[in-house]
Amino acid sequence: MSDLIYDRMLKGESKLAVIGLGYVGLPIALDFARKIKVVGFDINQERVDLMKNNVDPSNELETKDFEGCDILFTANIDDLKDVEFFIVAVPTPIDDANLPDLTPLLGASKTVSQVLKKGDYVVYESTVYPGCTEEDCIPVLEKGSGLKFQDDFKVGYSPERINPGDKVHTLQNVVKVSSGCCAESSEEIAKTYELVVGAGVHRAPNIKVAEAAKIIENTQRDVNIALINELSIIFNKLNINTFDVLEAAGTKWNFLKFSPGLVGGHCIGVDPYYLTHKAQQAGYHAKVITSGRYVNDSMGFYIAKQTVKKILAQGKHIQDAKVLVMGATFKEDVSDIRNSKVIDIVNELKSFQVQVDLVDPHASSVEMEHEYGIPLASEISKDYDAVIVAVNHAVYIKHDEAYFQSLLKDKNGVFVDVKGVFKGQMHDLEYWSL
Repeated sequence: MSDLIYDRMLKGESKLAVIGLGYVGLPIALDFARKIKVVGFDINQERVDLMKNNVDPSNELETKDFEGCDILFTANIDDLKDVEFFIVAVPTPIDDANLPDLTPLLGASKTVSQVLKKGDYVVYESTVYPGCTEEDCIPVLEKGSGLKFQDDFKVGYSPERINPGDKVHTLQNVVKVSSGCCAESSEEIAKTYELVVGAGVHRAPNIKVAEAAKIIENTQRDVNIALINELSIIFNKLNINTFDVLEAAGTKWNFLKFSPGLVGGHCIGVDPYYLTHKAQQAGYHAKVITSGRYVNDSMGFYIAKQTVKKILAQGKHIQDAKVLVMGATFKEDVSDIRNSKVIDIVNELKSFQVQVDLVDPHASSVEMEHEYGIPLASEISKDYDAVIVAVNHAVYIKHDEAYFQSLLKDKNGVFVDVKGVFKGQMHDLEYWSL
């Protein structure tokens, strides 16, 4: 029966469900819904209600993206009973000790287990450590359903490669990695994804390989960025502009072009901890990865301390200082505030008794206060001792030196350009960047 799932979905005789409709799950669900019947399931009823009205709660998709889709948005588990192909796309965060938090993933697995039938398929997209799907998720599916893995249902893994805010590298035009628990399931899963992924599907030999491939994509970026961040600290001590060095070095054909900056969000700033956790279980302490994480996790505090030094160098009392931090989301032009390292800048400044105003045109003040206990400032004043452009939102990049001068008490005040986008444009302000 299982080898007929793909054909039955094409004929409209079977449904596919996406469990978890965040920035990963919703685009996948809508793309499939243009080809086959889809059920979009999320435990958050408020989010479901928004999607029923063609509104993306993550602010990534437009109303037109919902058009022409055969999809039922629901928070009711009964709507999953006639589904035969499940895609799980829920968050995999870390806890306060930087250890994997599988609560959402295991919760989604339990939900699926309650409606799982003989012949069904379950494919995981959430980023995990190698072995998680088979060692942690499948036992939950078996226990809740009373069915036996392989004999009664099949499982696969196909890691998401969606980049928030990126309208170029989308699900359709980025090669998808997929895997199954056997040759038959591997092909069924790959064929299903080929319905929506025009760039093609890479068939990994097994589930663990697919899991490992995903986790090293972000770990590799994390380590490379950590190297550049450490170099920026060294160059700052040597009074050399990091971006000048990178521009010069980048003229060589095989130089990897990474830039210094804050590394937050729910991918690059999280995924390496899943790999180091699994390595530790296997009896190996990951040295390079752990060191990279330490460097990147400390950059917010470093930026704040450099800002404080610049303010003090102007002969001011730091307890009386006022700083504007522009940008609160984890990256430019998105609304996602999860694991934003801008908060480290704010908290470090406050530890020096600095008054901080935090603004962001994309973030929600209510969400910021709920997540970090720091609301956004309702308005920008004109009496700051320093301005920090922490996130390169398009609206910020349009401003010139005169605008930033208008926000400062002194026309030659401190201007911190975290990612160096204003390099060469500031002539009167006390300019500093990574």
